[in-house]
Amino acid sequence: MDDTANKTEGPVFLHDSYLAWCDEQPVPVIDDFGIDLMRVETKPWDRYGMNGAVCLLKGRDDFVSIFCFELAPGSKSRPMHHIYEEIVYVIDGHGSTQIELPNGDKHAFEWGRNSLFSVPLNAKYQHFNGSGTEPARLASVHDLPFLMNLFRNEDFIFDTERDFAERYGPNGYFQGEGQMIEIRPGRHQWETNFVADITNFELKAWAERGKGSSSLRWVLSDCTLGCHTSQIVPGTYKKAHRHTAGTNVFTIDGEGYSMLWYEGKEDEMVRVDWDHGVVVTPPENMFHQHFNTGNTPSRYLAVQFGTVRYPMITAKLDKWTSGNDTSVNEGGNQIEYEDQPANLHKIWLDEIDKNKIPSEMGEIFDEEKIRAGN
Repeated sequence: MDDTANKTEGPVFLHDSYLAWCDEQPVPVIDDFGIDLMRVETKPWDRYGMNGAVCLLKGRDDFVSIFCFELAPGSKSRPMHHIYEEIVYVIDGHGSTQIELPNGDKHAFEWGRNSLFSVPLNAKYQHFNGSGTEPARLASVHDLPFLMNLFRNEDFIFDTERDFAERYGPNGYFQGEGQMIEIRPGRHQWETNFVADITNFELKAWAERGKGSSSLRWVLSDCTLGCHTSQIVPGTYKKAHRHTAGTNVFTIDGEGYSMLWYEGKEDEMVRVDWDHGVVVTPPENMFHQHFNTGNTPSRYLAVQFGTVRYPMITAKLDKWTSGNDTSVNEGGNQIEYEDQPANLHKIWLDEIDKNKIPSEMGEIFDEEKIRAGN
């Protein structure tokens, strides 16, 4: 697509070049509140040499979107490079990615289910499925919407020859080595290009976000796409919070659900039960709260435009300056346990009682009284 807007008849008005580009692609375009990437239909996508689908979440912003890619057994993608940034989360399967640097050096790393990585900006790369019998599924979170609407030129985005050596990091970053950057709870970061398994990586305590809560931010290829992994231990749940649109939340593992609602519309809550591969993007300023109902820790991955290193927009700068663990009563975006909608704890208690999971929230709530309906 080269300047799609100029190919339309008549005056150009309220045109979205990214959505127009998506409509031209030979793959399904799915538009929904939540999307199950394990089961979404994919079709051949010659540009990438993989099967794919465009996933448009209702709560997306103007900067970031998602592709779901499937590598057939024993197959490989096209060799490619592009000037949009991309975070890849491995939904299922195993394989490898090879990256070629301008000096001809090649780095390859093997990934599996729940791996997380980013190819440095405009570096040449190729994906390989390591199984001869099973497909592999990859979620690509990228800022192509922003760049396509800015440049409106497909060839420029995919065929520009420009090296960004400052994005590569030390060679060990391609093998999962990294650096821990200690700042404060909720801001601690691990900088690398590749994380082999985000389900077992040690997170850092962040009690302000909920009882037993822990989290860690990932800095991947020094890019402007921010992501973090959070954990909820059994018998607990997170505090409700809200933020700008465009934070894509992937269920990694565990058993539970999330509740979403707008302020003043607590009687119109939306419930999303977790399943590996499901991604939900809460719309602008929609409160959401995550509940663990199983006997193992639950983790999720959130990916968005802007990082604590490069906020990119004023709203993110304000959010990460004041802290997104500040109560709404103090001008923040978090609802403390004592202020949350009254029915939420009872709903959760019923769930864990059914699963015979003991509550760890008794020091916060009078659970005997709540169970009795008082």
